[in-house]
Amino acid sequence: MLLARFSLRMAAIACGILLLSACASTQPKVQSPSAEAPVKAIALLSERYTTTPSPVDNIDSVVVWRGPAGQNWLIASAKDVHNLAVFDADSGANLQRVGAPGTGLGEFGRPNGLAAIDDLLFVVERNNHRVQVLALPDFQPLAVFGSDELKVPYGLWIERTGAGQYDVYVTDSYQLADGLPPPLEQLSERVKRFRLLRDAAGARSIFLGSFGDTSASGALRWVESIYGDPSHGRLLIAEEFEEIGSTLRVYDMAGRYLGIDLDRSQFDGQAEGIALWACADGSGYWLATDQRQDGNRFQVFDRVTLEHLGGFAGAHTSNTDGIHLQSAATAAFPGGVFFAVHDDQAVSAIDWRDIARALGLRESCD
Repeated sequence: MLLARFSLRMAAIACGILLLSACASTQPKVQSPSAEAPVKAIALLSERYTTTPSPVDNIDSVVVWRGPAGQNWLIASAKDVHNLAVFDADSGANLQRVGAPGTGLGEFGRPNGLAAIDDLLFVVERNNHRVQVLALPDFQPLAVFGSDELKVPYGLWIERTGAGQYDVYVTDSYQLADGLPPPLEQLSERVKRFRLLRDAAGARSIFLGSFGDTSASGALRWVESIYGDPSHGRLLIAEEFEEIGSTLRVYDMAGRYLGIDLDRSQFDGQAEGIALWACADGSGYWLATDQRQDGNRFQVFDRVTLEHLGGFAGAHTSNTDGIHLQSAATAAFPGGVFFAVHDDQAVSAIDWRDIARALGLRESCD
């Protein structure tokens, strides 16, 4: 989104939009960010591979799916060509393309956010105003939902809430005709929540409602990435509107803003993709993109306290939208791997062990 929004940013500044400070923390374990937080050194790391660039794709989001027959697929949404690119997650080799432009099942209208869970792939389609569900490994269309509720959907996160039951959170970044955010009182529907129920007869969805804070400090003006941590009762949602300070806002699982933002001093560009390195004991790390064209950075925060722990960058990876963290060991990445979109046309892979050693993080949950 970075290039498309530059002109909007200039227009917003000309209109005299006031800067807003982050709200103080309401949770005792979370450290409120300081306006003068010390700047930590950024570790520069070599990518283990970058997929073959395809400038026509406009890649946005990535996700990994590991199948029962040994599949280890890296799936990326190619917005401008309206399909999905599938790579080998260990090597980056091109495997296949899935889908074509259109509104039918198995067709896509500007696919954006992706999520994989069990044998299901969820694809947000911005232009078709819906979420499409595909059954893996054959990418067989299973269901579509949201077309009556979604306006301009972008990202999503999914929680398994029962056998064959999934709660789906979808961000909806509708704007005014001039491209600026709607007034605060109109931002109460920034996230739409659905429930997908799957059984032997197929799949059906239920719309569970919308949420979004309408206060100046907690509203979501430009929103795309969202990720949940049910163990700690948190949803992290990227506020991309730089004019008020781009950051990740912290909501609870019911959609209430907790008055907490991640340290916005660590985001010089737009807070974008979000990933979670989660251990069973509740510890771990949040990772977020600080999206910039001049070689962006990836910021790391403690999972529990939300304290900023450091940042890293790929040697050539820039202008990153989506990221994904695969913590399970593979032959090529025994400690897991971090994936990041590179300049809308490829995907880079950075070994988690390289990240952990550079920043003094844990290499495994053991």
